[in-house]
Amino acid sequence: MRRAFFAFAFVMLASSAFAGDAEVKAGQAVIDGQLKALLADDGAKAYSFAAPNVKQVFPTVDAFMNMVTNGYPPVRKPQSYAFGKVEQIGPGSIVQQVLIVGPDGKDYEAVYTLQQQPDGTFQITGCSLRASNSLST
Repeated sequence: MRRAFFAFAFVMLASSAFAGDAEVKAGQAVIDGQLKALLADDGAKAYSFAAPNVKQVFPTVDAFMNMVTNGYPPVRKPQSYAFGKVEQIGPGSIVQQVLIVGPDGKDYEAVYTLQQQPDGTFQITGCSLRASNSLST
């Protein structure tokens, strides 16, 4: 009986780890999709990755794009970007670091928060940005 319990517990832990990997990949795909949409000047698509809390504050594509353009130039037009540290902070909640080379050639760190929605997709609930001379992953 104990052996069966430990085997079951191992399978549950292993499946949890895979679920976490799938969530991380899904979250990264959302961020990547938004960054590519921003680079392509596709405001509607970039806005589609925003969670309801963001859309409540920025209720139109134009308001959202104005905020990103004026407040997040490195996110709006990155020269390059790469995913850094990631943390799963709860079921369906992810914090993802993105290392960005901005349009000015300087290094930035964007920290995205994502939340899984009732339909199972992930959406971006927030992003903080800071300039950095030395970023670590």
